[in-house]
Amino acid sequence: MTVDEHLSRRAPAGADEGVRVPQRTLRVLMWHVHGSWTTAFLRGGHTCLLPVTPDRGPDGRGRARTWDWPSNAVELPWGEVRGSEPDLVVLQRPHEVELAARLLGRPIGRGLPAVYVEHNTPRDDVPVSRHPLADRDDIPVVHVTRFNDLFWDCGRAPTRVVEHGVPDPGHRYTGEVPRAGVVLNEPLRRWRFTGTDLLPRIAEAAPLDLYGMGVADVPERLGLPESRLRAHEDLPQSAMHGQLARRRAYAHPLRWTSLGLSLIEAMMLGLPVVALGTTEAYEAVPPGAGVVSTDTGVLAEALRAFNGDRALAARTGAAARGAALDRYGLTRFLDDWERVLQEVTS
Repeated sequence: MTVDEHLSRRAPAGADEGVRVPQRTLRVLMWHVHGSWTTAFLRGGHTCLLPVTPDRGPDGRGRARTWDWPSNAVELPWGEVRGSEPDLVVLQRPHEVELAARLLGRPIGRGLPAVYVEHNTPRDDVPVSRHPLADRDDIPVVHVTRFNDLFWDCGRAPTRVVEHGVPDPGHRYTGEVPRAGVVLNEPLRRWRFTGTDLLPRIAEAAPLDLYGMGVADVPERLGLPESRLRAHEDLPQSAMHGQLARRRAYAHPLRWTSLGLSLIEAMMLGLPVVALGTTEAYEAVPPGAGVVSTDTGVLAEALRAFNGDRALAARTGAAARGAALDRYGLTRFLDDWERVLQEVTS
């Protein structure tokens, strides 16, 4: 089956709404790695070729199962990658450089244009962590936050920053439930990275509702009753947004993450936020949109204030929504990416 025949398999009705029609449509080979980021990137309208394997493992997930991705997200069986003739490759993990070269039968970089999207903060020897592409000057590294650009040593690699873009879920805040929402994925495995150990302190200030993947056993592990911490395991995004919007505030305890998109989504929903002042949080939450601090006592006091004053929470949440739309709206994100893609392929 040709790529054009794969393109003829349409996405669900309505999924193409809001997708741009580029002046020059590119064929982009990329892997389904980060669902939320890919959801935004697909709105740019370029044909995104997503390798798929029978087991839909990490290197062959194909289209998302939990998002209604538009029809420009095209599943490409493993054996058909070589003949797909992409215009460029969007890399997101270190091993993809060799993987793409093997599947396509040609070198990546000088042989075929590529960009590397760095989603993650460095893990080892911070702040002297050397990027996997630091010894190459033919593949630009595109960071999703300025913090990442500051902390990764990218050596010879040219760098760009394209901050996240988040689809607007709408101003849905009601704040009728006097509890704080938290969204963490795999909080038991990631523990200090996600600030899971901080939840008991935060829960003293306001009862918590925890959402995400792998959250079901967190209350028992922390020894917290349901009155202080309730877990909601892996809800569909739309359902989770509906529940978050009813909570009085949003708490973001992550210590070491590039930028949790759930924080931006909560702000766009209209929730006031309290966030641990690490990595990109100070940039994402300006004054008036919430409280950012490395002092958990300050965060707890802010949660108490929001929980006790619904009008204050609503005013702060409205400011948070405005700030998030201004900085992380899709228009700016897609404009920035269009410039990068056309530059790399020109």
